[in-house]
Order: sequence, then structure tokens, then C-alpha cells
Amino acid sequence: MLNQPMMEKLVAMRLQGMVEALKTQEQDRAINELSFLERLGLLVDQQWSWRENQALARRLKAAKLRGPACVEDIDYRTARGLDKTVVRALAKESAWVRNHENIFVLGPTGVGKSFIASALAQKACRDGYAALYLRAAALLRELALARADGSLRHFLARLGRIDVLVIDDWAMAPLNENERREVWEICEDRYQTRSTILTSQLPISRWHEQIGDPTIADGILDRLVHNAHRIEMRGESMRKKRNPPQDEKKE
Repeated sequence: MLNQPMMEKLVAMRLQGMVEALKTQEQDRAINELSFLERLGLLVDQQWSWRENQALARRLKAAKLRGPACVEDIDYRTARGLDKTVVRALAKESAWVRNHENIFVLGPTGVGKSFIASALAQKACRDGYAALYLRAAALLRELALARADGSLRHFLARLGRIDVLVIDDWAMAPLNENERREVWEICEDRYQTRSTILTSQLPISRWHEQIGDPTIADGILDRLVHNAHRIEMRGESMRKKRNPPQDEKKE
């Protein structure tokens, strides 16, 4: 039987993975055929895996990604203009995050831009990076609240530490003066130090007018566009295909 005081000490030291591994070994008669170092190696491996899984769970919870998206579930069969080679290259070890590059996912509504963005961010979390998903409208609301309660510096600093910031539905509406200045600060803080994923229904050529002030727009786009990968999607809304009108269902 396992020594209870020893198990309690392991739990107190937060070695839960090792506790679980010891319980498993106790039930395995063949484990006695292994040497002490071999058994210890199994315990250490289990503790390492447990710790990594716990860290991943925390990163995914903090990321607040939109749905259970992952790169393995991306549908390449539907005609959306997705290049499997490009997406898989980006997903491999998330090198674009290590290189502080950005990703733009562009296309009409309903083609799955948010899923692609969340899937790439989820893979970055699996590769050890911190991510955060925000719809553009929610980001602007958060900025306004932080501006009102005096926590804007803290909020901007927090965004600046996120390895992968996902801004969904970017450039849907024109920015006001405060918003464009704060977006510029976000881009400035993250330039060549962090990565950003933007999804948008508008082509990049329309972003300048949505930002507004020409000088600030130039500054924002200069920090976003030149080191960005582009995933351009097309086709009909996948929501429409999944939920056809009632008259079509009857046919």
C-alpha cells in the first residue's frame, strides 16, 4: 500500500501528476520488473505532462477563444479559398508568433474567419504562447471603460503582454478620435514584439478610411500590414448552408 504521509507531502508540493502515476504503478504488477531509475523516470514524465496540461488549460481559459476551434478540425473541402499548405505552415510550431508576425483573415460574413483565427490562436496556446480573443466592438468598449475609470494604462499594458491578440470583426465601423489613438498605442506596443490576428469583412484597402485620421491610420497600418500573412476567404455563408431556409428544407 502507498505510504499516506508521503502522498500527502507530494500533494502539498503540488506534485499531483506524480501522485497519480504512483497510484497507477501500484496497480501494475509488471512495474516491479523495472529498475528504480526507470520507475522514477515514469513518475517524472507523468508529473511533467500533468504540469504542461494544467498550464495549457490555464492559457486556453484565459484566451476566451470563440468555441472549440482547432487546426485539426479546419474544413478544406468546402470551397472557401483556403490554402491548406499556407494554414498548415502557419500552424506548425506557431513560428509566426515566435517571429512576431501578424495574420489577417479576410472574407465575407459567415465563411469561417473567426474559426480560422481561433484555431490558429488555440494552436499557439498549445505551443506555449498566451492568447486573447476579443471582438473589435468589445475591445473598443473595454478601452472606453478603462479610459473612464482611470485604468487605461494598466489595460494597454496587459494587452501588450499577450503573445497573440485576436481582434475579430476589425474595421466594421469608423473609429472616433480616442479609439484610433488607443488602437495606435496597442499596435505600437506590440510592433515587432507580439503577434496580432485580425479578421475583417473589409479589404485592407478600406481600413484606412475606417480608422479616420490619415496620419494615425498610416501609423497603425504600417505596424500591422508589412509583416502580416493574409488568408483571403470567399464563398457563401457556411451558416446558411448549415441552416437553409424553411422553404428549401421542404423541397
